[in-house]
Amino acid sequence: MKIELLKTCLEVSRTLNFRIAAENLFITQSAVSARIKLLEDDLGVLLFDRSHKHLKLTPEGNRFIKHANELVFMWQKAKHDVGIAENDTHQLTIGSMMSIWDIVLQDWLQKIHRNLEDVSLFTSTYATTELNKKVISRVIDIAFVFEPPFIEDFVTEKVATVPLHLVTTDPDYHGVGQLEDYVMVDYGESVNIQHMRAFQDSPPAKHRMSQPRIALNYILEAGGSAHLPRQMTFEYVQKNQLFIIEDAPVYSREIFAIYLAKSQKVDIIEQAIQLFPYSSH
Repeated sequence: MKIELLKTCLEVSRTLNFRIAAENLFITQSAVSARIKLLEDDLGVLLFDRSHKHLKLTPEGNRFIKHANELVFMWQKAKHDVGIAENDTHQLTIGSMMSIWDIVLQDWLQKIHRNLEDVSLFTSTYATTELNKKVISRVIDIAFVFEPPFIEDFVTEKVATVPLHLVTTDPDYHGVGQLEDYVMVDYGESVNIQHMRAFQDSPPAKHRMSQPRIALNYILEAGGSAHLPRQMTFEYVQKNQLFIIEDAPVYSREIFAIYLAKSQKVDIIEQAIQLFPYSSH
């Protein structure tokens, strides 16, 4: 099965339009149709329902997309690994939730670049439930999570403690109870419970968002308040675009790195983790 067929299938599934997919892939619409037909013939199922006005994935197509993403990712990872082998460079594959990338991992990647010259990075984003599986199957070398699993083969290292301050765009706020347009950011069950206890007499949150970066961008544009990582809000507080509410409770989230104890890359992994200022190494 050619990777081009998988990439075409993924693009069609993303756009749900053969013409737009063809434009994005810089090929003809007939070539897109031919590739999808060839893939469907190989699999023996229809991936797309063409019987309605708008194209949509069939149940088989929905199941296949997950595998297609994995196959394309592994192919890219293999090409990258083979390519760097000639330069005596070590590949480090890193997986994380998107919110953790935003909070601490961007700066860490820069530290790896400056301090570990023989390390080549390959990064990806996964849902929490997928990260453990990817480490066990050696698809990724290090995963970053809020709540580490209790798996015997894993090494778990705390790499950061993230303070979550309540900030607002309103310079004239009058105490925690008077805040309007509060955005609830989902940092996991432990923080959610603390928040409900502290704000049980306050109006319910106007919006709920899964990513702190989305909440930050939202309140900067529309106004409002949210509990956000200090690392993410520092520059906006300095510019008086956000204001820390001093009498509000400060929550925290710990971030952990997990990796296989018997990984062949343990030495490189540990060197990389030591670049975190709060690493327990």
